[in-house]
Amino acid sequence: MIQSIWGKLGGAGIGLALGGPIGALLGGVAGHVLVDREGALFGKPPRDVLFTMGLVALAAKMAKADGVVVDVEVRAFEQIVEVPESEHERVERLFNLAMQTSDGFEAYARQLHEEFKDEAALLEDVLDGLFHIAKADEAVHEAEYTYLKDVATIFAFSDKDFERIAARHVKRKDDPYLILAADRSMSDEELKRHYRRLVADNHPDREIARGLPPEAVRIATERLATINAAWERVAAERNLR
Repeated sequence: MIQSIWGKLGGAGIGLALGGPIGALLGGVAGHVLVDREGALFGKPPRDVLFTMGLVALAAKMAKADGVVVDVEVRAFEQIVEVPESEHERVERLFNLAMQTSDGFEAYARQLHEEFKDEAALLEDVLDGLFHIAKADEAVHEAEYTYLKDVATIFAFSDKDFERIAARHVKRKDDPYLILAADRSMSDEELKRHYRRLVADNHPDREIARGLPPEAVRIATERLATINAAWERVAAERNLR
Protein backbone atom coordinates (compact mmCIF):
# COMPACT_ATOMS: atom_id res chain seq x y z
CA MET A 1 0.00 0.00 0.00
CA ILE A 2 1.34 3.43 -0.91
CA GLN A 3 1.91 5.64 2.12
CA SER A 4 0.00 8.89 1.89
CA ILE A 5 2.28 11.84 1.27
CA TRP A 6 0.66 13.62 4.21
CA GLY A 7 1.99 10.92 6.50
CA LYS A 8 5.43 11.42 5.05
CA LEU A 9 5.24 15.15 5.65
CA GLY A 10 4.17 14.58 9.22
CA GLY A 11 7.04 12.19 9.81
CA ALA A 12 9.82 13.89 7.89
CA GLY A 13 8.73 17.54 7.61
CA ILE A 14 11.92 19.50 8.12
CA GLY A 15 14.02 16.90 6.35
CA LEU A 16 12.29 17.18 2.99
CA ALA A 17 14.80 18.98 0.82
CA LEU A 18 12.54 19.86 -2.08
CA GLY A 19 14.16 23.19 -2.85
CA GLY A 20 12.90 25.64 -5.46
CA PRO A 21 9.49 27.34 -5.33
CA ILE A 22 7.68 24.13 -4.35
CA GLY A 23 10.02 23.61 -1.39
CA ALA A 24 9.60 27.25 -0.36
CA LEU A 25 5.82 26.87 -0.54
CA LEU A 26 5.83 23.79 1.64
CA GLY A 27 8.24 25.46 4.06
CA GLY A 28 5.86 28.38 4.39
CA VAL A 29 3.04 26.04 5.38
CA ALA A 30 5.23 24.06 7.79
CA GLY A 31 6.42 27.25 9.47
CA HIS A 32 10.06 26.82 8.63
CA VAL A 33 12.41 27.07 5.69
CA LEU A 34 13.21 23.72 4.15
CA VAL A 35 16.79 22.76 3.48
CA ASP A 36 17.64 23.72 -0.07
CA ARG A 37 18.52 21.05 -2.61
CA GLU A 38 22.03 22.47 -3.04
CA GLY A 39 24.29 20.83 -0.50
CA ALA A 40 21.35 19.20 1.27
CA LEU A 41 22.02 16.24 3.52
CA PHE A 42 18.74 14.58 2.72
CA GLY A 43 19.32 13.53 -0.88
CA LYS A 44 16.90 13.62 -3.77
CA PRO A 45 13.37 14.78 -2.82
CA PRO A 46 10.65 12.11 -2.70
CA ARG A 47 9.02 12.06 -6.12
CA ASP A 48 5.53 11.43 -4.79
CA VAL A 49 5.74 14.46 -2.50
CA LEU A 50 7.08 16.65 -5.29
CA PHE A 51 4.39 15.40 -7.70
CA THR A 52 1.53 16.11 -5.30
CA MET A 53 2.88 19.43 -4.03
CA GLY A 54 3.36 20.56 -7.64
CA LEU A 55 -0.20 19.55 -8.48
CA VAL A 56 -1.51 21.45 -5.43
CA ALA A 57 0.47 24.58 -6.38
CA LEU A 58 -0.62 24.54 -10.04
CA ALA A 59 -4.25 23.85 -9.10
CA ALA A 60 -4.21 26.83 -6.75
CA LYS A 61 -2.68 29.08 -9.40
CA MET A 62 -5.28 27.89 -11.90
CA ALA A 63 -8.04 28.83 -9.45
CA LYS A 64 -6.49 32.28 -9.20
CA ALA A 65 -6.28 32.55 -13.00
CA ASP A 66 -9.97 31.68 -13.28
CA GLY A 67 -10.76 34.32 -10.67
CA VAL A 68 -13.27 32.23 -8.71
CA VAL A 69 -12.86 29.19 -6.48
CA VAL A 70 -16.18 27.39 -6.25
CA ASP A 71 -17.05 24.54 -3.91
CA VAL A 72 -17.36 22.05 -6.76
CA GLU A 73 -13.77 22.76 -7.82
CA VAL A 74 -12.56 22.19 -4.28
CA ARG A 75 -14.44 18.88 -4.16
CA ALA A 76 -12.90 17.88 -7.50
CA PHE A 77 -9.48 18.72 -6.10
CA GLU A 78 -10.12 16.42 -3.16
CA GLN A 79 -11.17 13.63 -5.54
CA ILE A 80 -7.68 13.79 -7.02
CA VAL A 81 -5.64 14.59 -3.92
CA GLU A 82 -6.20 12.17 -1.04
CA VAL A 83 -6.49 14.28 2.10
CA PRO A 84 -7.10 12.69 5.51
CA GLU A 85 -9.60 14.54 7.69
CA SER A 86 -6.81 15.43 10.10
CA GLU A 87 -4.86 17.20 7.34
CA HIS A 88 -7.62 19.33 5.76
CA GLU A 89 -6.55 22.48 7.60
CA ARG A 90 -2.92 22.16 6.53
CA VAL A 91 -3.86 21.45 2.90
CA GLU A 92 -6.21 24.45 2.90
CA ARG A 93 -3.32 26.61 4.14
CA LEU A 94 -1.10 25.19 1.41
CA PHE A 95 -3.70 25.89 -1.29
CA ASN A 96 -4.32 29.43 -0.08
CA LEU A 97 -0.62 30.21 0.29
CA ALA A 98 0.04 28.98 -3.26
CA MET A 99 -2.64 31.34 -4.54
CA GLN A 100 -0.97 34.26 -2.76
CA THR A 101 2.72 33.63 -3.43
CA SER A 102 4.70 35.99 -5.62
CA ASP A 103 6.02 33.01 -7.57
CA GLY A 104 4.05 32.67 -10.80
CA PHE A 105 2.70 29.33 -11.97
CA GLU A 106 5.58 29.21 -14.45
CA ALA A 107 8.08 28.66 -11.62
CA TYR A 108 6.17 25.66 -10.27
CA ALA A 109 5.68 24.23 -13.77
CA ARG A 110 9.37 24.64 -14.58
CA GLN A 111 10.41 22.84 -11.40
CA LEU A 112 8.12 19.91 -12.19
CA HIS A 113 9.41 19.78 -15.76
CA GLU A 114 13.02 19.81 -14.58
CA GLU A 115 12.38 16.95 -12.15
CA PHE A 116 10.25 14.82 -14.49
CA LYS A 117 11.45 15.86 -17.96
CA ASP A 118 12.48 12.27 -18.73
CA GLU A 119 9.05 10.94 -17.72
CA ALA A 120 6.47 12.66 -19.91
CA ALA A 121 3.77 10.34 -18.54
CA LEU A 122 4.10 11.94 -15.10
CA LEU A 123 3.76 15.43 -16.55
CA GLU A 124 0.72 14.24 -18.48
CA ASP A 125 -0.71 13.01 -15.15
CA VAL A 126 -0.37 16.55 -13.80
CA LEU A 127 -2.21 18.02 -16.79
CA ASP A 128 -4.97 15.41 -16.54
CA GLY A 129 -5.39 16.23 -12.86
CA LEU A 130 -5.61 19.95 -13.59
CA PHE A 131 -8.18 19.35 -16.35
CA HIS A 132 -10.24 17.24 -13.93
CA ILE A 133 -10.36 20.16 -11.49
CA ALA A 134 -11.00 22.75 -14.22
CA LYS A 135 -14.02 20.92 -15.63
CA ALA A 136 -15.64 20.37 -12.22
CA ASP A 137 -18.18 23.12 -12.92
CA GLU A 138 -19.01 21.37 -16.23
CA ALA A 139 -16.93 23.72 -18.36
CA VAL A 140 -13.26 24.49 -18.93
CA HIS A 141 -13.32 28.26 -19.15
CA GLU A 142 -11.18 30.24 -21.56
CA ALA A 143 -8.81 31.50 -18.85
CA GLU A 144 -8.36 27.94 -17.55
CA TYR A 145 -7.78 26.55 -21.04
CA THR A 146 -5.14 29.20 -21.76
CA TYR A 147 -3.51 28.48 -18.41
CA LEU A 148 -3.40 24.74 -19.09
CA LYS A 149 -1.95 25.28 -22.55
CA ASP A 150 0.78 27.48 -21.05
CA VAL A 151 1.60 24.78 -18.48
CA ALA A 152 1.73 22.17 -21.27
CA THR A 153 4.15 24.37 -23.21
CA ILE A 154 6.48 24.61 -20.19
CA PHE A 155 6.21 20.82 -19.90
CA ALA A 156 7.48 20.66 -23.53
CA PHE A 157 4.29 19.12 -24.93
CA SER A 158 3.58 19.92 -28.57
CA ASP A 159 0.31 21.54 -29.66
CA LYS A 160 -0.78 18.17 -31.01
CA ASP A 161 -0.06 16.46 -27.68
CA PHE A 162 -1.97 19.14 -25.81
CA GLU A 163 -4.99 18.74 -28.10
CA ARG A 164 -4.89 14.98 -27.51
CA ILE A 165 -4.89 15.49 -23.73
CA ALA A 166 -7.57 18.20 -23.90
CA ALA A 167 -9.80 15.94 -26.03
CA ARG A 168 -10.22 13.67 -23.00
CA HIS A 169 -11.79 16.50 -21.01
CA VAL A 170 -13.15 19.35 -23.12
CA LYS A 171 -16.66 19.12 -24.55
CA ARG A 172 -16.33 19.56 -28.29
CA LYS A 173 -16.95 17.60 -31.45
CA ASP A 174 -14.64 14.91 -30.19
CA ASP A 175 -12.63 12.47 -32.25
CA PRO A 176 -11.89 9.09 -30.65
CA TYR A 177 -8.83 8.75 -32.89
CA LEU A 178 -7.42 11.95 -31.36
CA ILE A 179 -7.94 10.59 -27.86
CA LEU A 180 -6.16 7.39 -28.89
CA ALA A 181 -3.37 9.32 -30.68
CA ALA A 182 -4.12 7.08 -33.66
CA ASP A 183 -4.48 7.67 -37.38
CA ARG A 184 -7.59 6.71 -39.32
CA SER A 185 -5.35 5.19 -41.98
CA MET A 186 -4.19 2.48 -39.55
CA SER A 187 -5.30 -1.04 -40.35
CA ASP A 188 -7.51 -2.92 -37.89
CA GLU A 189 -4.55 -4.96 -36.64
CA GLU A 190 -2.37 -1.86 -36.27
CA LEU A 191 -5.11 -0.19 -34.27
CA LYS A 192 -5.53 -3.21 -32.01
CA ARG A 193 -1.79 -3.32 -31.30
CA HIS A 194 -1.76 0.43 -30.70
CA TYR A 195 -4.70 0.20 -28.31
CA ARG A 196 -3.11 -2.67 -26.35
CA ARG A 197 0.07 -0.59 -26.01
CA LEU A 198 -1.94 2.38 -24.74
CA VAL A 199 -3.69 0.24 -22.13
CA ALA A 200 -0.36 -1.16 -20.92
CA ASP A 201 1.28 2.27 -20.82
CA ASN A 202 -1.62 3.95 -19.02
CA HIS A 203 -2.67 1.24 -16.60
CA PRO A 204 -2.90 2.42 -12.97
CA ASP A 205 -0.76 -0.54 -11.89
CA ARG A 206 2.20 1.15 -13.58
CA GLU A 207 1.76 4.18 -11.32
CA ILE A 208 1.69 1.91 -8.28
CA ALA A 209 4.80 0.03 -9.44
CA ARG A 210 6.65 3.34 -9.86
CA GLY A 211 5.89 4.30 -6.27
CA LEU A 212 3.58 7.17 -7.11
CA PRO A 213 0.95 8.50 -4.72
CA PRO A 214 -2.78 7.70 -4.84
CA GLU A 215 -3.33 11.00 -6.66
CA ALA A 216 -1.45 9.71 -9.72
CA VAL A 217 -3.27 6.37 -9.58
CA ARG A 218 -6.68 8.11 -9.62
CA ILE A 219 -5.63 10.24 -12.58
CA ALA A 220 -4.40 7.18 -14.49
CA THR A 221 -7.65 5.33 -13.73
CA GLU A 222 -9.75 8.15 -15.18
CA ARG A 223 -7.48 8.43 -18.22
CA LEU A 224 -7.68 4.70 -18.93
CA ALA A 225 -11.49 4.85 -18.75
CA THR A 226 -11.47 7.61 -21.37
CA ILE A 227 -9.11 5.62 -23.61
CA ASN A 228 -11.33 2.53 -23.30
CA ALA A 229 -14.44 4.56 -24.16
CA ALA A 230 -12.71 5.97 -27.26
CA TRP A 231 -11.64 2.46 -28.30
CA GLU A 232 -15.19 1.15 -27.94
CA ARG A 233 -16.38 3.84 -30.37
CA VAL A 234 -13.66 3.00 -32.87
CA ALA A 235 -14.26 -0.74 -32.50
CA ALA A 236 -18.00 -0.26 -33.08
CA GLU A 237 -17.32 1.91 -36.14
CA ARG A 238 -15.06 -0.77 -37.63
CA ASN A 239 -17.01 -3.78 -36.40
CA LEU A 240 -13.99 -5.02 -34.45
CA ARG A 241 -14.32 -7.76 -31.86
